[in-house]
Amino acid sequence: MEFEKLIAERYSVRSFRPEPLSEDVIARILAAGHLAPTGCNFQPQRILVLNTEESMEKLSTCTRCRFGAPTAMLVCHNTEESWRRPYDGALSSSVDATIVATHLMLAAHNIGVGSCMVMHFDPVKMREAFSIPAHIELGVLLVMGYPAEDAQPKHYHYEFRPMEETVLYESF
Repeated sequence: MEFEKLIAERYSVRSFRPEPLSEDVIARILAAGHLAPTGCNFQPQRILVLNTEESMEKLSTCTRCRFGAPTAMLVCHNTEESWRRPYDGALSSSVDATIVATHLMLAAHNIGVGSCMVMHFDPVKMREAFSIPAHIELGVLLVMGYPAEDAQPKHYHYEFRPMEETVLYESF
């Protein structure tokens, strides 16, 4: 799909058909995330793929924002493998994981899979449910699947602040 069309048409899907994604479809989406740039190419992302009824039921105990999706990917980052900015020690891994998640969302949409980025989850429950170690930071949850027939963007999807409010040149 042409990139401009892809980014214009993609929206957060909150209503899914029940059929699971095939291993091939999941692999294609993950391949796009694998190509994402990361700080000094350290590749600190860790993606937990949830694609079974059991794992999705566990996920439902961690968030109310599953939206009936049959698949999810929890995009995390390993803080022990992150590039560190030398001036203040800031880690790049959270930004890296977000870039990876964006690649996953766009790749999914490109092949007809809808997704929604979810931050509304209980991190303590998520760690417990999926045995996530302490050095792995939870990033964003992408719930995904084939959009339901009635799926549509929220009313505010097409509302944008004027660019003059969000883009600055030279200084604040």
